[in-house]
Amino acid sequence: MSADLLTLAEGVAREAGALLLERFGGPAAGLASKSSRTDLVSDADRAAEALIVDRIRRARPGDAILAEEGGGGEGASGVRWLVDPLDGTINYLWGIPQWSVSVAALDADGALVGVVHDPGRGETFTARRGEGASLGGRRLRMEAGPTLDQALVATGFSYLAERRALQAQLLTRVLPAVRDVRRFGSAAIDLAWLAAGRVDGYYETGLNPWDWAAGGLLVREAGGVVVQVAEDSLVAAAPGLIEPLLALVT
Repeated sequence: MSADLLTLAEGVAREAGALLLERFGGPAAGLASKSSRTDLVSDADRAAEALIVDRIRRARPGDAILAEEGGGGEGASGVRWLVDPLDGTINYLWGIPQWSVSVAALDADGALVGVVHDPGRGETFTARRGEGASLGGRRLRMEAGPTLDQALVATGFSYLAERRALQAQLLTRVLPAVRDVRRFGSAAIDLAWLAAGRVDGYYETGLNPWDWAAGGLLVREAGGVVVQVAEDSLVAAAPGLIEPLLALVT
């Protein structure tokens, strides 16, 4: 079953990515705020989500779907989809080519399949539980990882001012302890790039399940470690780096 789910997930992610890419760089429409005045959603997010939900509903009407912008619904099949139709909306709206489509299917034991599609680069990261992770057909396999002081670490920041202040305080502890920190603006890409070895570790608070379901599976299937520190907090890294990174950021 997981092979069929992965085919569906990859197909809908690519189709939504094509829709978003057609609109990228054009005038924004339907802008609204979510968690704060700086956390935005647009008609592009809504259109991509509607497309994904419609395709999944047609193919698998009994599945549950939880999507970032409120689409989807309940199901009784035992399979649940987590959909982020546009991860990196602020980048998208400002014309920064760093955004993605994230689609995962889960069962009672966790993520079964995950896809992170990066339309701007034409890269599609895929994973099946127990079957590994890949990028464009190339198997992803993480190394043991560098020491903490040599690690390139990705993170993200909240759109809530109070939480950003706390994250800034933590950053003053992280920056002197690692090689450097990167903030790309898409949690799904952060995790996909970790699986691909482009960064060595990742941590973030303020996450929703759809932000990291697909990317977390990518990291695990590539041989990395993902630790959900709290309901909305995640730390992930190469195997030899996870313990010192956890100790640093928690």
